Amino acid sequence: MAGNHDSYLIEGGRPVHGEIRCLGAKNFVTKAMVAALLGESSSVLHNVPPIGDVDITREMLTSIGVAVTDSDEDSVVIDPTGLSHSAVPTPHSGSNRIPILLLAPLLHRFSSVSVPVLGGCKIGARGVDFHLNAIRRFGAEVTLSSGGYTARRSGALRGARIELPYPSVGATETCLYLGVLAEGRSVISNAAIEPEIFELITMLRAMGAVIFTSSGHEIRIEGVRRLKGTRVRVLGDRIEAASWACLACASDGNITVHGIRPEILGNFLSYYRQVGGGFDLLGSSSIRFFRESRLSPAIIETDVYPGFSTDWQQPFAILLTQADGISVIHETVYENRFGYLNALKSLGAKIQLSHHCLGSVTCRYRDTNYAHSAIIDGPTPFGADAEIAIPDLRAGLSYVIAAAVAKGVTTVTGAPFLERGYGDIVPRLNAMNLDIRRVCGTNEQRSTAV
Repeated sequence: MAGNHDSYLIEGGRPVHGEIRCLGAKNFVTKAMVAALLGESSSVLHNVPPIGDVDITREMLTSIGVAVTDSDEDSVVIDPTGLSHSAVPTPHSGSNRIPILLLAPLLHRFSSVSVPVLGGCKIGARGVDFHLNAIRRFGAEVTLSSGGYTARRSGALRGARIELPYPSVGATETCLYLGVLAEGRSVISNAAIEPEIFELITMLRAMGAVIFTSSGHEIRIEGVRRLKGTRVRVLGDRIEAASWACLACASDGNITVHGIRPEILGNFLSYYRQVGGGFDLLGSSSIRFFRESRLSPAIIETDVYPGFSTDWQQPFAILLTQADGISVIHETVYENRFGYLNALKSLGAKIQLSHHCLGSVTCRYRDTNYAHSAIIDGPTPFGADAEIAIPDLRAGLSYVIAAAVAKGVTTVTGAPFLERGYGDIVPRLNAMNLDIRRVCGTNEQRSTAV
């Protein structure tokens, strides 16, 4: 992976126009790669994005004997039949949240497994205990050492009834991986119901799993003895689509986004309309985004699906800096998600953080010392010739949007953070009319390929 000092030079201040295609969803593709380990034959994933998290996951799978090969431009074949190692080494290509998810499928193959302690973006606690407690409920023991987590079982995993303390996406995925091959019935209460979870359920069903969902946050699994490989097309990234929508509206441009299902954007589209954004549906997988009226302030509260996604709030914050009035964002999912806002002040943004819950959504961080509410006073004409450093993946694309709005040239450092989850950023944005160049040390790279 490139050095963290690699940067983007962005000359902004003009409306962004053009067309862009969403890549496959980061929040599903790596989980599908893990799910492929549960099969007794190969699985094929289509629409795999060229992102860092896929490379990291690929390295971990190949290190334990799984064959991961490219079949064409954006398809990957995962053959788990050569899986021969129960200990996952620390990858050289970077870190993400996948190792903790590997414990579950590996436990179906081996009586003792171990994974390294790795992490993704430092935006708050990720509830690893939820994963570990679930594994224990299925009949395994888990210990932590300096080398990572080790899980052991003395017999087959047994179905369990689990009520998650919080509808964690990762913990729900761990329970699915455990339950599909465990003996007997499993019930997951207070499960996450994000679109990516239902895509994973569909994949597991295609592999032979028996999974029932209810109208609430409950998932019931009837364990089976074996699963087979399958073919899956990775859905378009809804976080990326929302970011391009915010870029169109914040810059007063016009962007058509392809490769995204409108229904998985849910409440984002309503908030987008509320602040003055417009959109047209162009068939089943394309949306044209633009600014329809003068931008109005809003009160945004993040929540688990179907609420406003925590990964949508960063690009939406940039949009709200251009709205006429005072907006509020109340973050209820991660306690340290607002670290990226301070850098925006160097562009001229007027933002204050508060430890209070400035909203009505039930919040885990009420009466704590976390600054989890933001007050944004707009509109802000962003200045030029600033340098801002990307602190985490999702904030990275928001900084690109802010630089596109700012007049003149903005330097955005820490490009590899962004590229963990977003691929081919420079050529895709150059294909519109955004002037963005990537600088690696002293070498400046610019691509105009569509």
